[in-house]
This record gives sequence, structure tokens and C-alpha cells, in this order.
Amino acid sequence: MATQTFSLPKAAARLDRLPPYGFELINRRIGQLTAAGADIIRLDMGSPDMPPPPPVIEMLQRSAQNPKSHGYGGYRGLPAFRKAVAAYYERRFGVQVDADKEVLPLIGSKEGIVNLALAFIDRGDAAIVPDLNYPAYTMGTLMAGGDVILMHLDPARNYEPDLDALREQPELRRAKLLWVNYPNNPTGATCDLALYEKLVAFCREHRLLLCSDNPYAEVVYDGYRAPSALQVEGALECTVEFMSLSKLYNMAGWRLGACLARREVIEALLTIKSNMDSGHFHPIYEAGALALNETPQSWIDARNAIYQARRDVLLAACPSIGLSPFKTSGSLYVWARVEEGDDVAYVQAALEQAHVSLTPGAMYGPAGKGYVRLSISVADERLQEAIARLKAWYSGRA
Repeated sequence: MATQTFSLPKAAARLDRLPPYGFELINRRIGQLTAAGADIIRLDMGSPDMPPPPPVIEMLQRSAQNPKSHGYGGYRGLPAFRKAVAAYYERRFGVQVDADKEVLPLIGSKEGIVNLALAFIDRGDAAIVPDLNYPAYTMGTLMAGGDVILMHLDPARNYEPDLDALREQPELRRAKLLWVNYPNNPTGATCDLALYEKLVAFCREHRLLLCSDNPYAEVVYDGYRAPSALQVEGALECTVEFMSLSKLYNMAGWRLGACLARREVIEALLTIKSNMDSGHFHPIYEAGALALNETPQSWIDARNAIYQARRDVLLAACPSIGLSPFKTSGSLYVWARVEEGDDVAYVQAALEQAHVSLTPGAMYGPAGKGYVRLSISVADERLQEAIARLKAWYSGRA
């Protein structure tokens, strides 16, 4: 008897609003080239290449040996981890939060970013997103059925938001969230506390929730010290900040972060999360708490010195590979303008001919066209090889 072909139900209409995730497309082509025998050097991903502090790994191992460590982690995570996040914010930024009511662990900050949109954005609402942005701000808004209002980041002013132009947008009345990110991905731009003061005042004026994505606060150079938006007086009333151990302690694959906000925001986010996940693995919480409580500043400084040296190598190489770089004092990236203007063509040629993978600036929003992002999270010898390949490719073009 012939088997009848099964016809799948139609996928949800929300998928039509979501373009393919840029890194998935990059990964697909890299997989094809690798399968054909190519050796690809990846300067596209911001995944730390160095391990976490050794005591963090040791704590994970010890906790995993405990027979009591293998149950559900709980929707609010371990109290010890929440307390460690609160203690870190008080020690590092002078910010006091209630560990039980104003801190919520996340399965990586990306998860929290998307779920916050689901908690606050309805159809007809909008979120204000920089015209250069981490794609999750836009994707979360679109998944929730909302619309995106673009906020210009001015390269002439260190990629500071143009709040005056934003005030003139008639759609501002529909907005509920305003996203910012410093040190910035993709540009590496930094800010001072005065900018956060302007942003908090703007959000209070327009009844917006200021969403500060702050995963690179400890990935800084040149003596720069990154602030937190929560340091502004009264900021907790209208601000939610996301932090992550991915970049802070080289724990990207561990998927551990946290949200800090007033109780009502935490409860709204928890309502979404508790219907989607059941918390983290106990040993990850315990190792994360140890990382926050006991990692010395000397470990962070030594790690950042390696990153800074790589950044300087890339900055020096850019002119010889057709790029004009923006000098950054934070993040894991070098942001550079393509001298010939076409970021997509440049990235495709570098991948196909030099076997070096970069990220096209257009992936981060309309203002990224004509730019590329290069990651410094690759071992020194591979970085040098990538630069040599790019120089040979660029100088040998017809």
C-alpha cells in the first residue's frame, strides 16, 4: 500500500517577520567550505577563546559530584548566585539592589533580551533600537508582534544616540522600550555616566523602559572604566540592565547571565521565563557565584592585556587590507569602514578567497552598510595568520 505524503501545517505568520539570523548563514557557508577541505579562520564571532578562571571550572567539577546538584535549578535560580550578582554590582558600580526581588538569573543575556520584549511588547507597540544594534533587540520586538523605531548613533560623537532627532519621531508615542549597549557591539564605542543620565531623563520624560545591555563592562582597554546605567540616581525606577558572564569571565558556552530591574519588571520577565524554562544546572550557578565573588581584578587585567594587544595588531593591519578602523576602548571587536564601500562583497571575497570569516556591518542595522566587524577573540598565532591571508588576498586582487 502506497504511503500518502504528509503535508505539514503552515508555519506561524510571525516567522515571515524574521529574517534569517546572520550568523546562521555565515555558519552554513563555513560548514560547506570546511567540508570541502578549507581551513577557515573565524574573525566573525565574539566567542572568547580563553578559558574561565581555573577555580570556576574546579567549582563546577566539585558541584557536579554532589548527588544533590542534579535537580531542577528553580525559576529564580540559586539564592547564592543572585546574591553574588547583587554583591558584584555594589562592589563594582556602587549600585544596591535586592537580590531576592530585583535580580533574575538568565540562560545567557540573549534569552532575557528576547523574553523582555515578549513581556512588554504587544501588537501595535514599538521598541526603540539603535540603527547599529545586536540583532536580538530587533528580533525580540518582531517576535512579540511589535515594530522597531530606529535611533541614530552618531559616528561623529562616538556613536552616541541622537535623542533630539528621536524626539521628533511621531511614532515615539508607541514605544515602550529603548535599547542601548555600551561598550557597544558592533562598534566598540564607549560612554560615560553623563550619557546614561541623559538617557534616564529621556526615558522618564517619555515613559520608556531603558534597556541597558552591558555584557562588555569588564572588557575594556586604555584605562577606560565602563559605568552602569543603574549608577544614575533614580535609574532603577525606569531601567533594566542585562549582564552576562559570557564575556565577563570567558563563560560564553555556560549561558549564564542576569537581569537587574525593579520588582515589577522582574516579575513580568519571570512570567515569560517560567513558562519556557526551568532554570539552570546547579553547578553552573555555583560556579558563576564563585566567579563573581572571588575572581581577582588581576585576572581580568591580564586577560584584557591580551585582548588589547590583539586589538592593536588589527588596528595597525587595517589600512593594508582596505579598511579604515574606528579605535575602540571596549568590547571584543574592531569596527572598520570598507574603503571601497561594499561590506557584503568584501566579507564574501575574504571568506571565499582568503578563507577568513568576518561579519558584514549590514547585519547590525542600516547604519552598518559599508563597515565590517572583526573579532579579537582568536588566538594570537591564528590572528597573525588571518592578517597575512587578508593582506595577500587584498594586494593580489585584479
